[in-house]
Amino acid sequence: MAVAVKTKETSEVQTEQLMTGCEAIAEAIRLADVDVMAAFPIRPYDTVMQAAAKLIANGKLDCEYIVADGEHSQFEIVKHACAVGSRVFVGSSGVGWFYAFEAIAVTAGLRLPVVAICGNRALDDPGAFGTEHNDSLAVRDLGWLLPWAETAQECLDLALMAWRVGEDARVSLPVAIGLDGGFLTHSQQLVSVPTRAATDAFLPKFDLGDRLLHPDNPITIAPQVDQDWLMEIRRQNDAAMRRAIDVITEAHADFKKLFGRGGDSPFLDEYMTDDADVVFFGQGTLALPMKVAIRRLRAEGHKVGLVRLKWFRPFPTDEVVKSLSRFKAVGVVDRDYSFGSPHYGGVLYNEVRSALYSREQRPTIVGFVAGLGGREIDQSMAREIYEKTAAAATGGLSAGDQCHWIGVRE
Repeated sequence: MAVAVKTKETSEVQTEQLMTGCEAIAEAIRLADVDVMAAFPIRPYDTVMQAAAKLIANGKLDCEYIVADGEHSQFEIVKHACAVGSRVFVGSSGVGWFYAFEAIAVTAGLRLPVVAICGNRALDDPGAFGTEHNDSLAVRDLGWLLPWAETAQECLDLALMAWRVGEDARVSLPVAIGLDGGFLTHSQQLVSVPTRAATDAFLPKFDLGDRLLHPDNPITIAPQVDQDWLMEIRRQNDAAMRRAIDVITEAHADFKKLFGRGGDSPFLDEYMTDDADVVFFGQGTLALPMKVAIRRLRAEGHKVGLVRLKWFRPFPTDEVVKSLSRFKAVGVVDRDYSFGSPHYGGVLYNEVRSALYSREQRPTIVGFVAGLGGREIDQSMAREIYEKTAAAATGGLSAGDQCHWIGVRE
């Protein structure tokens, strides 16, 4: 059932619909008027394929829908389609994401604003269909923008943001939205779906400008520059990633004005942090069980809150430092692993420690690895994370020089 809802800021109409995270991505594909979509089935991302195919069959989506012979091929298809001026979409999960890695690396190097999702799942072997973030995080150093969604609503909203930001001439970088497998890809929630007219007001037409690959515009794509120009090209990509911070901020402000949602910050979402001594820090659907734990701990008199990271790349260093410097201790919860890293912590743990390292006033940072392979982070685990973080708050900075694996069988 669709219910008409008018936003406060505009007269544009949104409809409220029940859908999964993957179905919300398919709605974003329709709203963005994607030209070319390539697909190859792998769980848990493949529900996007099914939902988009249904929209096409029902006459609601007009795009070139290409079923490839594998993950590598589908990323190559959208890369080339993007180079000739098409707005594109693609996705994968787990080892399928890795099979496409050559094309994924090249797409970032070419500064082509492909929009993708990664339905986060455990890597084989041993495999599992549940959430781990190591598939998406494998591209963290290549030049992809990496946001993570918490809800189905945020799936739709971040997708529209992804085309807006990635296609901006100041950025022109690919975007891979992280969707926690199972928890978000397949769970239904109420989602406000904007009209096409409202979306058009937010999302301009895609224009590659003088970088368009066309017979009338002879340019070189994917040159072999050897040692002569490689550093200069890498530096250009670095500059684009730096500019993305401002572009995301602008897009967030416009989105909030049009649709009335998105929170105070484009990069962080805070929950019960005003008087907190200790906070949890993480990304994706981790926020849902942790908010329940926070309410229970608050009822017992504990001053605890949550800071959720919305964009992992570009990493919003200034915003993270400003937020986390207010607290005594931060428990960073990773749904990933980084074997052999400093203090054997997760990826996010070491990113946060690096961001805060040079600050005179900084909290104790405690690392946790939890919920790998889709394991539920239950309330007893959340309480253990709080107790270890709170204990570290009184032990000085060195108390954070360890990482705890939570909920592991002895």
